[in-house]
Parts: sequence; structure tokens; C-alpha cells
Amino acid sequence: MTALPVALSRELAALLGDGWRTDPNERLTYGYDNSRRQALPDAVALPVDAAQVQALVRACRAHRVPVVARGRGTNTTGAAVPVEGGVVVSFERMQRILEIRPGDRCAVVEPGVLNGDLQRALAPHGLFWPPDPTSADYSTIGGNLACNAGGPRAVKYGASRDNVLALVAVTGAGELVHCGSATTKGATGYDLQRLLVGSEGTLALIVEATLKLTPAPAQRRTLRALYRDVDTAAAAVARLMAQPVAPSMLEFMDGDCVRLAREHMLANADGVELPAEAGAMLLVEADGDADTLPYAVEALARAAEGEGLVAIDDAADEAMRARLWSARKALSPALRTLAAGKLNEDVVVPVSRIPELVAGVQALARESGLPIVTFGHAGNGNLHVNILFEPSDPAQVERAHAAMGRVFALALALGGTLSGEHGIGLAKREFMPQAVDPPTLQLMRQLKAVFDPDGILNPGKLLP
Repeated sequence: MTALPVALSRELAALLGDGWRTDPNERLTYGYDNSRRQALPDAVALPVDAAQVQALVRACRAHRVPVVARGRGTNTTGAAVPVEGGVVVSFERMQRILEIRPGDRCAVVEPGVLNGDLQRALAPHGLFWPPDPTSADYSTIGGNLACNAGGPRAVKYGASRDNVLALVAVTGAGELVHCGSATTKGATGYDLQRLLVGSEGTLALIVEATLKLTPAPAQRRTLRALYRDVDTAAAAVARLMAQPVAPSMLEFMDGDCVRLAREHMLANADGVELPAEAGAMLLVEADGDADTLPYAVEALARAAEGEGLVAIDDAADEAMRARLWSARKALSPALRTLAAGKLNEDVVVPVSRIPELVAGVQALARESGLPIVTFGHAGNGNLHVNILFEPSDPAQVERAHAAMGRVFALALALGGTLSGEHGIGLAKREFMPQAVDPPTLQLMRQLKAVFDPDGILNPGKLLP
């Protein structure tokens, strides 16, 4: 990392006023994300509109200075860490909901809008935006789009890429481009907005998004299915997804997760019991209207039955449903109580291969001598594999990283891929050649060069 050119710093200070930060203490707070990686940027920019973003990208390009877009730093792969220094562009001041258009079922927002704030603004209109990552209350729409965030509802409603209609973005050349339109159909040229979603700020900086909205369901019901072990629970996932009724959520939790959920419920006096013989759990949710929902729940309950089922319960009311999902959302932070170190990656396999993935992960846990906890969005085949270790033990650290590499290899061997919603960032870059063949990687590099001719946008991420 080298000091910024004086001329660039002066130009951007004049452009941004108090939105230009060079104090080391302030820069430090923008140098990390939820991956626990950290690097110090040379400066931080807080633009207030698209014109400022365009001007600062052009200025940085002229001086060949890296530009790293940032939402709220909830990413777990290091995608927002400025490993080559440069300017971090934080969109916290671009947080306006510009339009909510119920008749068109769309909303137009700036990238700094928090997912949770958008959902609350949409609720009075009877609408919602389907992506619902665990970090929804404090992650931004721009960040969600950058890594194609999903969450539990993606099994029925799709991830971020499936719920965006149009984007306005600034390329690495400083050009303002408009991709897509506020319509649910379109056949006018290339589908560039879907290309930008999931590109982790390596192609362009999103400055406005037109999002596809969905009517909120009239009712929801949750089933909790407990199984003897992870093998029988994984087999139940395949049965649930093979029948005609699509669940609105389908979450898988292994035995360690069940124990943590039990402790969470006891600590919060939830009044929800988890039998000691339960070695795995599925949370299955259906939504719809009062006439059709009972039939959907009945169909899902039938599919959940089978070998190894210990118990199946229907959440009696909305309060009970909320408690069940609260235990699920508490899992990731609760893992820190088991070990100080955690590698958490989100591989994806075809749903029918989930039993093989779970069995393979269990075998890796035995071979490595490390706890490996698995949970996630089973309806999409997207499981979060958490390898726990003590950071003070170099041998454990080495075994943990080696085991995660084998998890990636296992997912690929089962016809899956490296990530469903966390993205690639720094954490998975070196594994990209295993997941993507050389001609396709070369095409990706060529696309990067078109959008970002000088390679200033989020360098060192995604592409190996």
C-alpha cells in the first residue's frame, strides 16, 4: 500500500467535503468485514449521489488507485477488505428509498438502504423483498446484490439475482450504465443486471436498484421435524423437494445445532422442548391463503415422515413460529461458544445429493479430529459448513483449512459449486480453477477488462 497522490486527495476532498476521510483511526473502521480479515485503506469516501460516485471513480482511474465498494461489512469472505489499499467507497449516505410502486410491484432504492428498513417500509403495502439473509437488519441492499444474498426464503422466492429488475451502476471506466428495466419481462439486449449481481464490486459500483417485490402471504405455518440422525434428516430433505408442494423455507440443522438450539430455548425460557434423542432437525415452512395452506402443510408433513423421524410438530401460533426461527438464527453466533475459531463456508449441491454431502462432512470431522457443524438452506442444497478450531493451536488451524478445501472438493464432486450466497471474495479465490474451467475463467477475465479496463475495482477478489 502506498500513499495516495496528493492531487487525487485534494480533488476528492473538494468533491466530497466531510465525506472524504483520511484519518488513520477512521480508516481502520472501514478496513474489515465479518470474515475477520483486515487491511487499512488509504482513504474512505462517503458519496451522497451517483454523480459523486462517477466523479470519484474517474479520478481514481486517472491515478490507478483501487476502489473498493462497501455496504455494512457483513460479508464473510473478505470481499470488502481493501487488500491493495486505495479508496473504500462506503454507501452509508446513499440510503434513500426513492420509490415504492405497489402497482408495478417494484421499489427503487439506493445501495445503502438496509434490507430490514426496506422490509418495514414495504409491509404497509402488503409487499416484501424476498432475500432475507441472517444479517438483514444491518446489511445493505447494495451488499446483498454484490454477493447475491439469499436466505431461507430463496427455496420458493429466489435469491437477490432473481428479485432485481434494473440497476444503475458506475463501471471502472467511470461510465454510468443503466441495465434492465422496471418490467417483469424484457428481451432487449444482454441481461447485464443479472451479471452485475454477485460480481462483488469487481465490475461496477451499483448506485441504484429497481427491485422486484412480492405480495406478502396471508398466512404462514411452520413444521418442526426431528430425526434420529443427520442421515435420515438429509433423506427427508430429498423427499420434501421431490413432491409438488414447494415449501417457503426448508432449513437443516445437525446434532450440534440441535443441542445449541436446545440451550438457546432453555436460556430464553421459550417453552419449546427438544427430545434428547433428536440428532437432527428440519424447519419446514409453508405460506399461502387460508383455503390452500392446510393442504400444503399436510403434504409437507407426509413427505417429512419416514425412517428416523422422532417427532413432527406444528407451531401452534405466530409466537411459537417466531421462537423456532429465533433459535435457528441464533446458531451462527452461538458456534463461538464451542470454539474461538470458525471457518464458515456455504457450499451448494443438488438437493438429491445432500445425504452424500452430509455423510462426507461427517467423515471429514472424524478424520480431522475437529468439530464440524452443518446447517442451512436445505431446500436449495445450500448448507453452511462450520469448521471449529482453536486459533492458538497452529496444528488445528492447518487441519481446519485443509478440511475446508476438502469440503469444497466434495461439493464440486457431487455436482455442486463453491457458494450459494456468501460469494467468493478472498476466502475461495484459490478454489475457482477447480469450480470453473479455463475457457470460462478466461471469459470472466475478459468481461472484467471490459467493465474495468485498468483493474481498479476491488482488485484481488473473486478471480484467481
